[in-house]
Amino acid sequence: MQIVLALPAYTEERALPQVLERFQRVVGGAGYEFRAVVVDDGSTDGTARAIEEWRERLPLATMKHEVNRGLGETIRDALELASRTAAPDDIIVTMDADNTHPVELILEMIPRIGEGYDVVIASRYRAGAGVVGLSGFRRLMSFGARVLYQVFFPIRGVRDYTCGFRAYRAGVLATAFRRYGDRLVTERGFASMAEILLKLARVGARMSEVPMVLRYDLKGGASKMNVPRTVLKTLALMARLRFSPKPQP
Repeated sequence: MQIVLALPAYTEERALPQVLERFQRVVGGAGYEFRAVVVDDGSTDGTARAIEEWRERLPLATMKHEVNRGLGETIRDALELASRTAAPDDIIVTMDADNTHPVELILEMIPRIGEGYDVVIASRYRAGAGVVGLSGFRRLMSFGARVLYQVFFPIRGVRDYTCGFRAYRAGVLATAFRRYGDRLVTERGFASMAEILLKLARVGARMSEVPMVLRYDLKGGASKMNVPRTVLKTLALMARLRFSPKPQP
């Protein structure tokens, strides 16, 4: 079994090396085989240079968008690139490249996959979880989105539909790509993370969560999220998926 870190990155020249270093130290130190995939979404800072500097330090595959295409297409490309050469029981981990997610939590997520789950989510809404450094308005918006998703799209074991820190069994991603192809992710922005989860639920993925403390105070730079646009996109996504047919096997 191999652990594959799949990172979407946009203007993360300072934080990205820290994330890769922690991943190498934590996962490699626990004795797992590992590699990484980074998709640079048209960064205009030194992100590309930082990626090149890490090629000699760990097994690393990369893709670069010449212009910024948004989180949706970038996370789709990262998942597709990671799963292309993965064995069905390999574990593909996605997280933000801005150093706000605790890499050490991967070691708690891996055993859940071993218990038979297909997706394990680092959740802000479990006992022991928390958020540091996020405004009250953003917390309220996140909580509201969670309530809407749980009401209209209940998934057993899931409370956090939008967090990007997840561990996937590679085999379930391969199934989803066969069913949906490039349509696995159609949202351009942050609503794409919920879209992935809802579509994986439609192909029968079993899901679980572990509590996470989100360290937004460690983020190096301003948020890239446009909150009003994300809210509108989330509502439109709910309406579209609620009335769309399930994909055929």
